[in-house]
Amino acid sequence: MVRIAVVAGSTRPGRRGRDVADWVLRRAGEHGGAEFGMLDVADFDLPLLDEPVPPSRGKYQHDHTKRWAAAVREFDGYIFVTAEYNHSVPAALKNALDYLYAEWNNKAAAFVSYGSAGGVRAVENLRLIAGELQMADVRAQVALTFATDFREYTSFTPSDGAEQALQRLFGQIISWSTALQTLRA
Repeated sequence: MVRIAVVAGSTRPGRRGRDVADWVLRRAGEHGGAEFGMLDVADFDLPLLDEPVPPSRGKYQHDHTKRWAAAVREFDGYIFVTAEYNHSVPAALKNALDYLYAEWNNKAAAFVSYGSAGGVRAVENLRLIAGELQMADVRAQVALTFATDFREYTSFTPSDGAEQALQRLFGQIISWSTALQTLRA
């Protein structure tokens, strides 16, 4: 059975991303078809990229990098939960992605985003990053807006449309994660 991580990408105090990531993980467990886990970037305390050798070489020197690499390596696909900051991804998520290379290769990526415009511009950036990391991004995505999916712009309350979009996303990320296992075998 494939293993898929829900990646909480924001580390900001008072973030909404962990609430969203927890919702994704709960619904994933109900959906089935894969084994799901959580990778919260905030739990890894990664400083700004401080490895002297490019990640594509795989010669990690710092314990925090080795710990992050070991955690990421365990999964076949990822559902990235991202806020949109200034038309892009949170710096902590970009930094976490930049730390590694081979651990991301030939794996599937899906995106759940949130923000005033649903976080879609952050996902546009993430799709480019995923391509460079040799990840296959699925088409289905969930775009949550503060106006419709957060009561009084703060309390996460996903709409029926978001729930339906998430189910489509699960189908695609599971299929692609399964298919890409053959490339890594």
